[in-house]
Amino acid sequence: QVQLVESGGGLVQAGGSLRLSCAASGRTFSSFAMGWFRQVSGKERERVAAISRSGGRLYYTDSVKGRFTISRDDAKNTVYLHMNSLKPEDTAVYYCAAAAIYSIATVPSFYDYWGQGTQVTVSS
Repeated sequence: QVQLVESGGGLVQAGGSLRLSCAASGRTFSSFAMGWFRQVSGKERERVAAISRSGGRLYYTDSVKGRFTISRDDAKNTVYLHMNSLKPEDTAVYYCAAAAIYSIATVPSFYDYWGQGTQVTVSS
């Protein structure tokens, strides 16, 4: 079992920045590929970014490339999502997830564990 707890969400003006954190407990954190997803009420969960077990492979959805950065600190059992130049369309609940089997994963169904989510609201 792995427990994931997100933090760092909040209200920010357009153009601002936030850093989301996802702290993991349970199984060895370094054995998991990690990802960030977001969801707006009434819409499907959208992949945002992913990082491989080693941290050497990264994935970003096109709409966040150049603005968001995913990173991991295995010593702290934490994955981060640094979000810059935020836009109102980035408003969503952000979830982190852990995948046990895949070295890197971008599909929600490939993930085994999910956090409870943290709200990010970007005002115009």
